[in-house]
Amino acid sequence: MLRSIDILKETPSQTAGPYVHIGLMPNSCGIDGVYAGDLGSALVNEKTLGDRITVSGRIFDGADTPVRDAIVEIWQADSAGLYNSPSERRGTADPNFTGWGRSATAAEDGVFRFETIKPGRVPFKDGRMMAPHVTLWIVARGINIGLHTRLYFPEEAEANAADPVLLRIEHRARVETMIASRNGNDYTFDIHLQGTSETVFLDI
Repeated sequence: MLRSIDILKETPSQTAGPYVHIGLMPNSCGIDGVYAGDLGSALVNEKTLGDRITVSGRIFDGADTPVRDAIVEIWQADSAGLYNSPSERRGTADPNFTGWGRSATAAEDGVFRFETIKPGRVPFKDGRMMAPHVTLWIVARGINIGLHTRLYFPEEAEANAADPVLLRIEHRARVETMIASRNGNDYTFDIHLQGTSETVFLDI
């Protein structure tokens, strides 16, 4: 006799907005008293090791208009190339560096900003060393599934040229969409969701 198999159906996807800031970063939209500070708003403290940097940028839609209601999260290694994670088996990460941050794009100009440190190199799954990088995750109205990309550093040209992830990009001209511009310790990384300058997004 055949048995019926009950299979759970996938929950329908939905966009993250327009209330994503209320749920994730209430202080950023004027709702005080939920958290003393929005989660992910601080990656470093006065004891964090490594070179302090600022990462900022804007997210542009297909019409080249800044997206003012997005949230950006970053993950990265510490200055020694270690992750603040229970799965880190190569050593102990800097306890004064969270390795994770969250920023809302400002309603006025659409800018997101992180005060962080320049990460060290970490190994790819096959053991090859990756160039220093920061992983970014973007959600906003109209985005059903969060988008992943990476920020690479322009002064790391040699490491970037051998990076296992960058080497997988078939259209080499698009590699530049993953490399920030630099002004001293300030890095600018604009993200384009569509169009001729569309940023490379990773399927992870």
